[in-house]
Amino acid sequence: MIETQTTTYLIVGLGNPGKAYRHTRHNAGFMLLDLIAEDLNLTFSRQQAHALFTDGLFEGNKVILAKPQTYMNASGRSVGLLAHFYRIVPSNLLVIVDDIDLPLGSIKLLPAGGSAGHNGMRSIINHLGTQEFPRLRIGIGRPPGRMEAADYVLLDFKPGELPVLEDTLNRAHHCLRLFLQEGILAAMNSCNAPIT
Repeated sequence: MIETQTTTYLIVGLGNPGKAYRHTRHNAGFMLLDLIAEDLNLTFSRQQAHALFTDGLFEGNKVILAKPQTYMNASGRSVGLLAHFYRIVPSNLLVIVDDIDLPLGSIKLLPAGGSAGHNGMRSIINHLGTQEFPRLRIGIGRPPGRMEAADYVLLDFKPGELPVLEDTLNRAHHCLRLFLQEGILAAMNSCNAPIT
């Protein structure tokens, strides 16, 4: 009997810990991980490397879902420890991150890239020593008027935005399935298409 080898993926959602931040724009990464965990009947009941985490099988692969609890700007400390402990190669690390440069309702999967001014991503890049890892960007829109981005990302989503957010997270969930099933190029071709 031939055993099929499973690949281990580390999927990290970025956000800030605590109830006060639970529904803020900066926590889009946490929100998507919660949706995935619910779908897989998993709970974030364990802690390791300054992160809440759980693991299971997702599309035939082992996935480690992790929510760093270091606060956003120090996310790399947790991600670096997890990637080292589980021997995750960069191509098997996927970081889910909010993005003010994408309109609300947009998602974009990329195989690599810089931080785009996002402090959580900058921290991860610094701790890993590479920016050659996939990331799924979830659009949260630009701050209104002259509001500072640092203030805007800590605001809750408005009630009228919640249906758009729910649809976006569902599409992002589908995107992750494609990533695990068919690889990043196929997932990018599907996920990065304009919304019709």
